[in-house]
Amino acid sequence: MIFKKIFTNWRVLLLLLFLLFSVITIKPQFFQDDSVSIKSVATNSSANKGGIENPSAHISPLARERIVAINGDPVKSVEEFYSLTEKIPGNISVRVETNKQVYTLLSRENEPEFGLRVVETPRSNLRKGLDLEGGTRVVLKPAEKISQDDLDITVSNLKERLNVFGLSDVIVRGASDLSGDDFIIVEIAGFTEEEVQKLLARQGKFETEIGNQTVFIGGKKDITHVCRTPDCSGIDPTVGCQQTGDGYFCQFFFAITLSPEAAERQAKITAPLKIVTEQGKSYLSDDLVLYLDDKEVDRLRIGAELKGRATTQIQITGSGSGRTQAEGISNTLDEMRRLQTILITGSLPVKLETVKADTISPSLGQEFLDNILLVGLLAILAVIIVVVVRYRNFKVILPMVLAILSELTMILGFAALVGWNLDLAGIAGIIIAVGTGVDHFIIITDETLRGEVTYNWKQRIKNAMFIVMGAYFTVLSGMLPLLWAGAGLLKGFALTTIAGLSFGVLIARPAYAAVVEILLKE
Repeated sequence: MIFKKIFTNWRVLLLLLFLLFSVITIKPQFFQDDSVSIKSVATNSSANKGGIENPSAHISPLARERIVAINGDPVKSVEEFYSLTEKIPGNISVRVETNKQVYTLLSRENEPEFGLRVVETPRSNLRKGLDLEGGTRVVLKPAEKISQDDLDITVSNLKERLNVFGLSDVIVRGASDLSGDDFIIVEIAGFTEEEVQKLLARQGKFETEIGNQTVFIGGKKDITHVCRTPDCSGIDPTVGCQQTGDGYFCQFFFAITLSPEAAERQAKITAPLKIVTEQGKSYLSDDLVLYLDDKEVDRLRIGAELKGRATTQIQITGSGSGRTQAEGISNTLDEMRRLQTILITGSLPVKLETVKADTISPSLGQEFLDNILLVGLLAILAVIIVVVVRYRNFKVILPMVLAILSELTMILGFAALVGWNLDLAGIAGIIIAVGTGVDHFIIITDETLRGEVTYNWKQRIKNAMFIVMGAYFTVLSGMLPLLWAGAGLLKGFALTTIAGLSFGVLIARPAYAAVVEILLKE
């Protein structure tokens, strides 16, 4: 009868629903076979040319492709992967088996590991930040005040440039502090400070070629304008989206304006080219190839009407695809914006200065994680002991412990859902949220136990929840400024604290109050 009352209470049902969703989001893998996951694939490497795709930075950890065997030998750890690849001589075909398919790669003497970077396969969808996984964080500051548009362009440009090198675990985001100063935060897991600084310093060269001849370079010298407004960019109305066997194919367009010097150069290069016809359309025999730091990033067809013409107005087209029409349009527009970004400037619109650079080794990050887990378990044990000594009533103790664990589960589920990296600041926020929850549980319990004497259960619960809500809004008002403080480096702390408090105050703690009331009444 008691269990029926508990599990039919709407507050308890709401908590169970959120817990179920959190577990599904986290997706813990307790019995997963040992293997290694592909972290990144270098551009133009053997793996890249063999068909292995570089994982997206937004893909969930468990969705990454896993390497199962190399030439039939099982790969169960990162050490085994490097040991097997070191023994493979150059210029032979290698059979790489993953959880998705089997690839045949050509080994190269000067290319270790086929251009692959691998990590131990994670056991859940929780992402570890640099503090726990190891890597480098660089905080950059514009040398002069810039507009929000220029800041967005700089962030997009840095993302594109770093992605060219096959890095998937890259975070580049704009931030600002409470004084209004702008910053750019670059985080790359698994890289040292020297490597990151080298990648950032070597960026800045964008050029296009036709038949190995340079036509124009990025920046205002050759490209005076790139259209980004709906009237001269977007989905091509003459083609739109077409359904194919695998989904939908869409085409985009946008206009750019060349300087007179770049237009004359283009006319001279295209004049001797031949005209070819493909699918009823006429193009020049050579493509317009886009390079970023001497690496090819795209290849576009040139309309036959541009042959030998010194035109400053050029329309660039491209395509994208998706499983549905909406996904096809979204992917196509993302591709268009990517090309616009690298065409707008080959060099950053403003000089960047390094304000702060932190590097944490993977071994130190693992040590942090082990210590945090130990401290967390000790803290939970201490809370249980204090609660046992204070109340000595398992009708109170057991629901409280379960409610604390449910809050922790919902916070982790939220982090997995939004793709938030759990770093030391974020874990500190979790500890604050859980610690505040213990205070609230004690308030609710004391008010409820007082209700045993007065028999005014509803009024006592209302009094307790009024105190809890007041404390919640007080902490919330203190956390909101931290979202922008310290160039955004405290955002993880503020976000996890706010999420944890919200889940606790709105879901877990009302459910706990309902359960305790039912148990004590019985």
